[in-house]
Amino acid sequence: MLDAPFALSTGLVIALAALAAAAGGMDEMFGLIVCPTSQQNPRNSEASMVDLRDGRLLLAYSEFYGADSSDHAKARIAGKVSSDGGRTWSDAFILQDNIGGLNVMSVSLLRLNSGELAMVYLVKNSLSDCRAYLRKSADEGQNWSEAVCCTPPEWYHCVNNDRVVQLSTGRILVPASHTDHVERNYHFRSCCYYSDDGGATWQKGADVDLPGTGADEPAVVELTDGRVMMLLRTDLGRIYACHSSDGGATWTAPEATPLVSPASPASIKRLPTGDLLIVWNNSPDRRVPLTVALSSDDGETWHHVKDIETEPCAERLWDGYAYTSILPLGERVLLTYYVAQAGGQWALKLTSLPLSWLYE
Repeated sequence: MLDAPFALSTGLVIALAALAAAAGGMDEMFGLIVCPTSQQNPRNSEASMVDLRDGRLLLAYSEFYGADSSDHAKARIAGKVSSDGGRTWSDAFILQDNIGGLNVMSVSLLRLNSGELAMVYLVKNSLSDCRAYLRKSADEGQNWSEAVCCTPPEWYHCVNNDRVVQLSTGRILVPASHTDHVERNYHFRSCCYYSDDGGATWQKGADVDLPGTGADEPAVVELTDGRVMMLLRTDLGRIYACHSSDGGATWTAPEATPLVSPASPASIKRLPTGDLLIVWNNSPDRRVPLTVALSSDDGETWHHVKDIETEPCAERLWDGYAYTSILPLGERVLLTYYVAQAGGQWALKLTSLPLSWLYE
């Protein structure tokens, strides 16, 4: 069971939502640090959100505890809920405790075609063993099933937050990059692990590769013709893309897109308008600015390019804004991403954008 903040009554949810609407200001962009840091909680990052059937939002994120904020420090999956579209949030509670030799982090929430919720997260046991696991809930996150491993090979896998998708065919895709040892051999190949039985069993698709640090931290989206597009983090100065005509089993050779990028991941979702929304760092060498753009032709071209974060966070090269989640929600789009802070801390920020603003 989840802690008490998760179990608000439906009546209270409706009342809070009505109060928020009555307060006005529903057409403007707003942002807030939804998960601030502290000395013993130096990093909150890699989040995902889902809208629940009673109108609330469930946020899941990597909560690092202890003094260390590095990728291999102690972490677990925490949660919060909002009853007013993301303007205010409950206290944190634990969704998945740390069962890894190092940590548990990088979560995706997904509403499956069955109506169940899926939660996918990484269990990091060592620098050569990091794998993704799936749990499902039939009661809106109150209880979760036993975990199933989605990425069976004993490699170091990267599965970014808010990455898991279900295709129109019902196939579930977990896009992953992998290497045999993350510090000894920092070169990644990317693939999709896929399940055609609701997440009970998993198969690995073909790898794609690139020079330099390789093809890393993939994101996937289904296109209007049924193909799947994969976007890849590289150190080649651009976002690269490849395509699959068989549901993520095999891929075309990756090609550079027009989008300039540092070694940083992009996130992508389809909007209710039918257009694709991409969020990435529009810079050759820094994780700032954080930029959005739209595509009306399934990623062939991009328009309405806008920065949503422009201020440098700190002096180090990789400090900035990254690891975005995207939740289209009615007439708004909600984003979460980390914000680098002084002292090597990372707080989690939420930004809510009117859908109309993206087209202005």
